[in-house]
Amino acid sequence: MQNFRRLTSLLPRAAPHVAGAWQERCGAATVSGCVHSAAGPWQAGQSRSTTVLCVRKGDEVVIMADGQVTKGSEIVKPNVRKVRKIGDGKAIGGFAGATADAFTLFERLEMQLEAHPGQLTRAAVELAKLWRTDKYLRRLDAVMVVADSKQSLTITGNGDVLEPHDGVIAIGSGGGYALAAARALIDLPDHSAMAIAEKAMTIAADVCIYTNHNFTTEALRSEVAKEQPSKLLAGH
Repeated sequence: MQNFRRLTSLLPRAAPHVAGAWQERCGAATVSGCVHSAAGPWQAGQSRSTTVLCVRKGDEVVIMADGQVTKGSEIVKPNVRKVRKIGDGKAIGGFAGATADAFTLFERLEMQLEAHPGQLTRAAVELAKLWRTDKYLRRLDAVMVVADSKQSLTITGNGDVLEPHDGVIAIGSGGGYALAAARALIDLPDHSAMAIAEKAMTIAADVCIYTNHNFTTEALRSEVAKEQPSKLLAGH
């Protein structure tokens, strides 16, 4: 009985340490289990409550995102637009994270594209350097996916600019589901980039509670594909 009383008296003092250890374990599991995480100020051991998917196949590239905004356990809004055209419309982008921060970063990317027209990779690298080193920008909390007719890139706040090997990028809490589904469909000959994105996002929305079915989309086609019809007409 005395041992039992002693044990119960120690529980209140032990609880914070136990909770801290459990939180540390859960946080570590979240980071290591998330394919898209990397060390940096933007992740803070948590995944973004959204899903953004970029699929490139043939002469088409598509960025699709859900419309749900979540605060804790509540759905704040179901129809937010998380994808947009960038600059003069020759590039498109999507984001996961804080909306105001993402718009600020998109504006900075547009400034870099004006300084380096047609060079998305260089503009993205310059933005990543600013994002990491500037004392104001490095506080911004977002992850970006951008694409033009030639390249698809992920830009993060820790200075990473990543290009996928297979033309598929996915970020956010449902990104793993969307990425797996898109990769499973990418080699099917009768599936376009748009069809793959729609199916993959539907699967992610069915599984991830932070992702809904209100999808918004931006798409681009390569300049070569746009020029082919005029060349054929000129040949005739």
